Amino acid sequence: MPTSPLQTSHFRDIIRYYDETRFDYQVAWLNEDNQAVHFGFYDRNHRTHDQALLNTNQIMAARSRVEPGEHVLDAGCGNGGSSLWLAAQKSVRVTGITPVATQVATAEKQASERKLTHLCRFFEGNYCQVPLEDSSLDVIWACESLCHAEDKAAFYREAARLLKPGGRIVIAEYIRYLRPLPSAQETLLLDWVNRWAIPDLDTAEEHRVHLENTSFENIQIEDFTRYAFISLKNLYLISRRWLWANYLLYPLGVRTRAQHNNIVGSVRQFQALRRGLWYYGLITAQKPFGSH
Repeated sequence: MPTSPLQTSHFRDIIRYYDETRFDYQVAWLNEDNQAVHFGFYDRNHRTHDQALLNTNQIMAARSRVEPGEHVLDAGCGNGGSSLWLAAQKSVRVTGITPVATQVATAEKQASERKLTHLCRFFEGNYCQVPLEDSSLDVIWACESLCHAEDKAAFYREAARLLKPGGRIVIAEYIRYLRPLPSAQETLLLDWVNRWAIPDLDTAEEHRVHLENTSFENIQIEDFTRYAFISLKNLYLISRRWLWANYLLYPLGVRTRAQHNNIVGSVRQFQALRRGLWYYGLITAQKPFGSH
């Protein structure tokens, strides 16, 4: 029998990472109301962790011009936080996809408790191979999830297939400045991303080429680091605070390799940010009207 796409070593690493770091996220980051495992966007009107997490959804929805009644794909939906917010606040129909079964279970439970099952559905899968019909979606939403794809171009090809003419894409993504970076800098960057089950990051130009090759237009790639900086720094400070315990408990088998890598990676991501190796980007684009 052929191997399921979710049984490859790449997807096993992603599943293991999110399954084994659930406790870390619950203790250090998770807001039970919004179920967000992403970074928050701070500004003058959103000054707390909880407010900033919601602001990420608000800005992404505004930039993608989400309208009531539309169908949104939450590509890499995690625990369903953004999906549930979109359904409740924007009255859209949302399909969430993640390779992590425990995240699907959490999202479905939350949808049931919030009486949103008529608007939300969640399933295990690969957002580069989505079992939906061509031109069936109005918006594709990827919040800090495209990074996990081995082939970013495949994601954009699938997005072009799935979106209706005039459909929009919105992506919050970590973007490397150069390829390749000088050797020591490349090592630091990968020492972060690989510990988070991320194979690599693309440059802004690589994202733009992927979008242009799939005929997207109105492409915008914005540097949102100034909005995400406090959130990024907070994760770094939390991780630094627990780094000593992590190094003590990991050799004893109290913490798993994925948990160990999560903490160390969280320190490395901020170190790489401060060295100017990557930035936090917001990508938007539109499928042309009249295209198929």
